[in-house]
Amino acid sequence: MSLTIIKNGIADSLQDEGRFGYAGYGINPGGVTDRFAARIANFLVGNKANATIMEMHFPGPQILFEQNALISITGADMQPTINGEPVDCWRPLMIRKNSLLQFSKLASGAWAYMSVHGGFEGKEWLGSISTNIKAGAGGWMGRHLQKGDELPFGEMHIYYPVLLSDEQSWIGLPWKVDISDTYQNGREIFVLKGAEWDSLKPASQQKFIEGKFTILPSSDRMGYQLKGVTLEKRDTNDMISTAVNFGTIQLLSGGQFIVLMSDHQTTGGYPRIANVISAHLPKLAQLKTGDAVQFKIVDIAFAEELLLAQQKHLQILQMSCQDQLNKYICTALI
Repeated sequence: MSLTIIKNGIADSLQDEGRFGYAGYGINPGGVTDRFAARIANFLVGNKANATIMEMHFPGPQILFEQNALISITGADMQPTINGEPVDCWRPLMIRKNSLLQFSKLASGAWAYMSVHGGFEGKEWLGSISTNIKAGAGGWMGRHLQKGDELPFGEMHIYYPVLLSDEQSWIGLPWKVDISDTYQNGREIFVLKGAEWDSLKPASQQKFIEGKFTILPSSDRMGYQLKGVTLEKRDTNDMISTAVNFGTIQLLSGGQFIVLMSDHQTTGGYPRIANVISAHLPKLAQLKTGDAVQFKIVDIAFAEELLLAQQKHLQILQMSCQDQLNKYICTALI
């Protein structure tokens, strides 16, 4: 089972949820930038949460399916089409062999995910298939996908094309995931005070809370660089390099700051003034160049409450998707 990249996008790669336990060796976890969207893409096609998935940035790739496949597309809305016909995101899609998937324009978000039933096959490195571009390891040859790459995926256990008529090159299954709660108020990001929050002057603390900050074009999977009012520290002393994580906000020497993303370094020598809460990492991931973001400080108890609610939501979605998929398949095979 395979598909072929007819035209590569700007930053297509194979990812899973990352490799953990190697930060002491300077190897970051990596993995998908929007874990929430990636998990739902896998749930929609009956995969486990951590199945290998394709992460895409606009402009996206053109993909030819060499075999029949059950797929889903989540995350950023890049206006996908199959053989020129618009298809829905956040819905399972059955695609016939020799069909072409393309992405016409970026309507919203930054990172899109395509899952395929059975998951993509790739090169495992340190327990994960996630692509580490700098190390040239994992994923597909340790690099971004290129024109001509033929990507294998897992064998389908059920003959899904029986649900397609001879005239159809694709069909959307009759259910769709509602993710409005997770991404609502997408430019308001909740944060916890960081270990060096008090290194900011009181006036700069207020500026951070009240100001709006714009995502710069230099942003990438390593970090989102933001531009806004200049923040000032109480002193100019250097600090020892310390551990950082996905969502850590570091104050740079010029008074601007960076939010570390999925390919962040494992340590950093800049003050950690705040940390994006885990439940808002999906919203952070889907911000794009030019978006203006505002931060709101919350406490740990509230952050934990939001994360637990999000995890419960994901569990319900996983069970619901599997139940719907099983019923639909069984009905079709009677």
